Amino acid sequence: MAAMKWLLAADPAIRWQVMRDLTGEPDDVVAAERARVAAEGWGARLLALQSPKGQWFSDVDQGWMITIHSLALLRRLGADPADARVRNAIDRVREHLTWTQLDGRPFFEGETEPCLNGSILGSGAYFGVPVDKVLQRLLDEQLEDGGWNCDAPTSMRASFNTTICVLEGLLEYEKAHGPTSAVTQARVRGQAYFLDRRMLRSRTTGQVIDRRWLRFTFPLRWQYDVLRGLDYMRDAGVTPDERVAEAVALVRKRAHQNGRWPLNVLYPDRVPFDMEPGVGKASWWNTLRALRVLKWYGDGEATARGESTGPSERRR
Repeated sequence: MAAMKWLLAADPAIRWQVMRDLTGEPDDVVAAERARVAAEGWGARLLALQSPKGQWFSDVDQGWMITIHSLALLRRLGADPADARVRNAIDRVREHLTWTQLDGRPFFEGETEPCLNGSILGSGAYFGVPVDKVLQRLLDEQLEDGGWNCDAPTSMRASFNTTICVLEGLLEYEKAHGPTSAVTQARVRGQAYFLDRRMLRSRTTGQVIDRRWLRFTFPLRWQYDVLRGLDYMRDAGVTPDERVAEAVALVRKRAHQNGRWPLNVLYPDRVPFDMEPGVGKASWWNTLRALRVLKWYGDGEATARGESTGPSERRR
């Protein structure tokens, strides 16, 4: 409970999600807190960093990647798409940004890599922008094993990194527009790609594919990690089973004794301000996401008491 109080003392972007996902506050209370995201704290700061021409910039990126990541972050913060400040930001992107290297294609029609297009799809759907062209491109690019890969067709084996980006975009599209058979089928196939590999292991060898996936970051870019994958499964309403048990145990193991999760790594091409105290220190975002993953799995209350549970204990 000390960790919960700590989260509730954080930015509005954290508080409203704690209220919705962990403490079960009434909808009107959650909505009132969410309405603060665009007006103060991280959300307001992110909006203020947008240029008049719609782009965001950083020391290591001059517009494209950081703009994609900034829009995705604004969505993860939960900025209300109907807020006038948010609408103004999205209108700037729509009116000014095109893919000059792709014959001037509008920004929300996407570019060539499915990892980036997954993020563009998610942001466009969330903020109410038509995204049918980028959606169809992603549906057409799904590989036989159920995932996606930015290196296709050179590689016809899916990538965890690319697949998580696309799945998040497809889920956001269904939240905005309702389920369709094509999108749902693609999403379920993509989910199975992760679940059949226990969220981190090679289906062929059984080995952990990349140990970097055991280190959790925020803000998210295109890289996969176990916490990101599990939080997606929770958000998608997937029923947890033994295929996620090992991954959940790894998340639980990452917690410090004070019930908070640290920030394990930061990547360079992110928004140009810090939301966390630093690498190795307690992370609001990782703690929020870890606690709601454990609640989804069925042991959130026990974890808060310092107990340890697994699938067999949950069923008793």
